[in-house]
Amino acid sequence: MEQLPDEKRGGELKWVRTVVDLDNHVKVPTLDPNMDSPDMFVEDYVSNLSKTGISMSIPMWDLHLLNIKTSDAESVGVLRVHHSLGDGTSLMTLFMSCTRKLSDPEALPSLPMNMKKKHGSSSGGFLQYFIKLFSVLLLYWNTFVDVVMFFITTFYLDDTKTPLKGPLGVASTPRRIVHRTVSLEDVKLVKNAMNVTVNDVMVGVTEAALSRNLNRKYGKIKKDAGGAEGHNNLPKNIRLRATHFVNLRPYLVNEDVSEMIKSSSKVKLGNLIGYVIFPFTIGLREDVLDHVRSAKATGKRKKASLEALYTYLMAKFFIKFFSAKWASFPTQTTLWYSNVPGPQEEVTCFGHQVAYVAPTCYGQPNALMIHVVSYVNKMKIIVSVDEGVVPDPHQICDDIEESLKLIKNAVIEKGLVDSYDY
Repeated sequence: MEQLPDEKRGGELKWVRTVVDLDNHVKVPTLDPNMDSPDMFVEDYVSNLSKTGISMSIPMWDLHLLNIKTSDAESVGVLRVHHSLGDGTSLMTLFMSCTRKLSDPEALPSLPMNMKKKHGSSSGGFLQYFIKLFSVLLLYWNTFVDVVMFFITTFYLDDTKTPLKGPLGVASTPRRIVHRTVSLEDVKLVKNAMNVTVNDVMVGVTEAALSRNLNRKYGKIKKDAGGAEGHNNLPKNIRLRATHFVNLRPYLVNEDVSEMIKSSSKVKLGNLIGYVIFPFTIGLREDVLDHVRSAKATGKRKKASLEALYTYLMAKFFIKFFSAKWASFPTQTTLWYSNVPGPQEEVTCFGHQVAYVAPTCYGQPNALMIHVVSYVNKMKIIVSVDEGVVPDPHQICDDIEESLKLIKNAVIEKGLVDSYDY
């Protein structure tokens, strides 16, 4: 599929079927296998891709095969896809449909199920009726508050200008994209000990990491200004929020793409995401577990709201009746944040074992984006930054890794897990 102007609709772009010429999409550059720093080469290569767009005269994707050994893999494939083709969950599903289990070359891999709970229709008397009524009223009240805050944010309320907050115009700047692997088992240990979700843990870890990072940056600012760098250098009442993306599909299912088309599968591809404005509490906590508790409380509050559905419908409205520019994401927040589940077992792609999956974006109106994706027993952290604003993406990865370690150790020291759990 490609997009072409529709003359009947004043040049509005529409999707049309086309013939794919692989020579226009698959790039295999000739590389020196003995280069000094393969990891830095790949990092620079991906950064250079962010300086260019994808031609709209052909289907909007390309694949770059880099036959060079890095510290993570024997070779690297960089798949660049325009976001109009699908959101993270959709693209992950499509990619996984092209893979097979390493243990069973004929079987599709498994994605973590995300079934939404269905409440029974049986009546439980007046108390149950009152609880349901209260839940509905709370849902609509929370939605009303979130929608009001959305408009206030869009027209007035900007995040605090911290060293992580980019100015207007960063959507068109190149990106430096780095990634780091942490243990998914460590994340699950914290999850089970604190009775939270994996997303709660990773949001709490990210909040702790950004607090550490900003504290260090403000300490350096104080020192450069001739002041004394203390333990806590953070200004009070920092407003730092994330545009947190939410998958609106009721469940995740992994099917072969050809079978989806033949069977009119209920699995919806394309873009079906909303977002919520997610506040981070920036500060140095005496108990590092408070970051996870804060993430859980905010996440629970956001789940009891239709904010994500509202932002999705608003985007569709503006795209249909105005243009895609009107449906752009808010520039007032500090970062984008996304958490996408990956396969639960090791997979192969056309006979090649996949070492890791590291999705991210460029072109967003924020200087910082953090992506989290799971793969088997690993959690991949991907950080995409505008280097003019955030020159130290590797340090952010260090802070995330160290924050997870501190939170895990705190859980163990407080006796929240049994010895056999770790």
